[in-house]
Amino acid sequence: MRAVFARARALFRRGKQNVFAMCRAVLYNSRIEFVAGGAARIRSQKGSLFMKQPVQGFDDLFIQVRMFGGFSITIGEMVIKDSTARSHQLWSLLEYLIAFRHKTIAPEELYGALWGDDDIENPASALKNLVYRVRTLFAGQGVPHAKSIVVYSGGAYRWNNAIPCVVDTEEFEDAHKRAGSHVQPLEYRIDGYLRAIGLYTGDFLSGRGSKGWTQPVIAYYRAMYFRCVAGALELLAAQERCAEMELICKKAIIIDQFDENTHHQLIRALAGQGQNAQAIAHYKYVADLFLHELGVYPSAALRDLYRKLAKTVNHVELDIDVIQQDLRETEAPEGAFYCEYEVFKSIYQVLSRAAPRTGNSVFVALFTVTGSEDALPDSVARKRGVEALFNIIRMCTRRSDVFARFSASQYVLLLLAGTAENAAMVSRRVKRLHRESFQLEGVTLHVKVQPVND
Repeated sequence: MRAVFARARALFRRGKQNVFAMCRAVLYNSRIEFVAGGAARIRSQKGSLFMKQPVQGFDDLFIQVRMFGGFSITIGEMVIKDSTARSHQLWSLLEYLIAFRHKTIAPEELYGALWGDDDIENPASALKNLVYRVRTLFAGQGVPHAKSIVVYSGGAYRWNNAIPCVVDTEEFEDAHKRAGSHVQPLEYRIDGYLRAIGLYTGDFLSGRGSKGWTQPVIAYYRAMYFRCVAGALELLAAQERCAEMELICKKAIIIDQFDENTHHQLIRALAGQGQNAQAIAHYKYVADLFLHELGVYPSAALRDLYRKLAKTVNHVELDIDVIQQDLRETEAPEGAFYCEYEVFKSIYQVLSRAAPRTGNSVFVALFTVTGSEDALPDSVARKRGVEALFNIIRMCTRRSDVFARFSASQYVLLLLAGTAENAAMVSRRVKRLHRESFQLEGVTLHVKVQPVND
């Protein structure tokens, strides 16, 4: 990419035409030919795509715009950014004009985008002043044709598309479109997806403050980005290019940590590289994240992948002493054994099978933290209430008991209590201590106990 724009600057200095066309040609795996009269023909692998006529008067100006992960304008070696709070509206105008640069924008539309429902005494005058300041900004940086960057025609404003300009959002859409074409060669499609993923350096205008008009645009591009991620991962998985899959997944998780498909593919990518222990560790991280933040468990498909991986982590070992050493707890904490719900289910099933034959009584208790009228409490109260419940269960139980998180506000507990009265006594103690140690209005702990049945 650097080589492309280095050549572009060299052509500027020699006064060549159609640098913008040349750049786009290289970006899309095409080649450019200069023909008689200064016109440029862009050729792809399948022949001529279009004839680009030289833009008269703007051959000394080439603009690059970044709208993903922020907003900046680059002209040659110069990067122009919003540096003062006073210029916020000026940059908001630029953002809107460039985002919708392929249409003519009525002043009333700009009033709404810039000021929303704010009462502006003379919006027409305020808008004219902003346009003047935009032109002055570029002129002050020594940008040629600064007065022509924003044009006013037919009672409406627009960005001057006669000036050669590359916008990352448009390049992103183009890359997504060509990658999604099933008639294209596989490598061509993969390259398109990878280019789109590389261009998406963050959400649309992230860090630029909340604006009503940006929300649907953010959602639009984010959804497109994750389609690119899913498409790239599918094609890369078919070629077992697991290291590349891992990098793509890790970037996508930064964008949206709750996209389960990305986590699923990352676990597959790690396992595909023989990193089964890391894959299992990531599943446990995801399960904990989803449960604590969303109050849900991962999907059945992801849990099934976890179970398959769990069977592969151990190597062949003939020394039983070594195996026993591996099975022992590294620490000996007081109270019940805490585990993931999937493990809890297996322990429950074993105990329910054994109980009729051994004569031991096993009970299961369900503890639920609720708010007023049995509804879920707010997130802060729920988090504090559930944390307190965890510590109290461990304090009130024996080391032979087992408990797990069932949902965002619930724990389940297996009690080898001997009798129903002992099980009820433990449950009452947990409820009393929770009430005493967690005195917050509107939070209640509900308890249900019943025997385990085979």
